[in-house]
Amino acid sequence: MTDEAITPYSQAGVDTDREEEVLKRLVQQIRPTWSTQATGRVVLDIGYFANVIEVGGLGIAMTADGVGTKVLIAQMMDKYDTVGIDCVAMNVNDLLCVGATPVSMVDYLALDRLDAKIIEDIGRGLAKGAAEAQISISGGEMAQIRDIITGVPEALAFDLAGMAIGIVPLDNILIGQDIKPGDAIIGIESHGIHSNGLSLARKVLFEDKSLSIHDTPISWSCTIGDELLKPTYIYVQEALAILKERIPVKAFIHITSDGLLNLSRVAAPVGYVIEELPPIPAIFSLIQTAGDVKNTEMFRVFNMGIGFCVIAPKECVAQIVAIANAHHKKASYLGQAIADDEKHVHIKPYHLIGQKKRFWDAQRDTDQ
Repeated sequence: MTDEAITPYSQAGVDTDREEEVLKRLVQQIRPTWSTQATGRVVLDIGYFANVIEVGGLGIAMTADGVGTKVLIAQMMDKYDTVGIDCVAMNVNDLLCVGATPVSMVDYLALDRLDAKIIEDIGRGLAKGAAEAQISISGGEMAQIRDIITGVPEALAFDLAGMAIGIVPLDNILIGQDIKPGDAIIGIESHGIHSNGLSLARKVLFEDKSLSIHDTPISWSCTIGDELLKPTYIYVQEALAILKERIPVKAFIHITSDGLLNLSRVAAPVGYVIEELPPIPAIFSLIQTAGDVKNTEMFRVFNMGIGFCVIAPKECVAQIVAIANAHHKKASYLGQAIADDEKHVHIKPYHLIGQKKRFWDAQRDTDQ
């Protein structure tokens, strides 16, 4: 495998190959603060979906995330009432992955100028997401930074991010530490592209293929723009319902950037074999065909129809699927954990093997 491969995603301006090196340098500066705080012991290492600090014997889970370049789709569509849902989703879904119950979040809205109607629409999305996640939005910050932020010409340029907290008993922190070979992977459907891979999608569809955001592909019931703007699913209610039923969940895993490679972000020394996948949603097929993007890149960048995974004993699969269905989401058995200290992810239907941030073709035994 090579770290210097030029991929469609890197051509779109996202350099994931250097991400690990850059993040390591940042963490080297941050980790020493853990020994200087007066209160709040840091419980986990950096690398999980969220961290937990101990305050008065209680675990406070914390995470931060944003909407990314999906805000450019909102600007292109002149439609702003859904990206707030994405902002909530990207944060609360990560909190679930340490076993926390989301409680509240604050948002950060940076823009080049004030537009009351657009800001109200963004707030409407935040409120809708908060209601679905059963959390409050307890504050935030709005900054006018015209000299810094740019966006689609003539549109309101903005960025939207947030930080969320949750609570988790210190003896119930969930980071996949108890996963055993044979445990099942249950995948819950995504709502399309969610909030990752939009840079590649925009480059392929609108720059390389010269499609319009207002085009409606054959057999679609909506425009490309409407499809790309579908808000990220919030998995809070079904995840908490699974925990309430005392199902012995081994891990919750939010499938974001890096796709199913996120399965390896657990403490246990296991790999995974994906034995079956539901049909790939049409948006991913369109991107792949329009950009002649290889399967290795598609599964590295996108969720490919699976937005959230539950790892649990095989005998719990039917119960977990039923709970997801009760919350109006499709779920299915995908495969199982295997003994593997190197944490490979095998996607058998597509003959892929992945590790860290890259997939390769198992039949060719090489990077693509």
